[in-house]
Amino acid sequence: MEGESLVLVYTGNGKGKTTAALGLALRQVGWDRKVLVIQFMKGKGNVHGERMAAERYLPLLEIEQHGRDEFVDLKNPAQLDVELARKALRRAEEALTSGEYGMVVLDEINVAMATGLVDPKEVLDLLDRRHKNTDVVLTGRYCPKEIEDRADMVSEVKEVKHHFRQGIPARKGIEY
Repeated sequence: MEGESLVLVYTGNGKGKTTAALGLALRQVGWDRKVLVIQFMKGKGNVHGERMAAERYLPLLEIEQHGRDEFVDLKNPAQLDVELARKALRRAEEALTSGEYGMVVLDEINVAMATGLVDPKEVLDLLDRRHKNTDVVLTGRYCPKEIEDRADMVSEVKEVKHHFRQGIPARKGIEY
């Protein structure tokens, strides 16, 4: 693609950050660019429609899940959560510096940084060392200010209304 690669951030308390990143991934695939999505807070036992779609129909879109199946205690993450996040960050380094991918999505990395699972300084260093043709997308609530400052684009997704508040549970094809 033309120009220098970009750092794009989707943050905020609203629903749709990962969905927006996946929309960009789909655009990349449409232009025959390989995309890797590294999910920091989702485990392999969590079944998500996007992962199934990629496996079945989109060979240029890879989705790797590096978290536990259970929710992470954001105030007191377990040692296992730290280890899994470190592994995901190492994988992100491989992918971002290799030149193999047109885009790498670091899904929920903002939450991983905010909870201390990942050091924002390491992420900034990695952004600076990424391959010149690899765009990177960072998603999740609580994006650190230094990441926002470094990004080329930051969109804040704000919750105005959510069906969860009406007692409607998570639905296949909407939340996962």
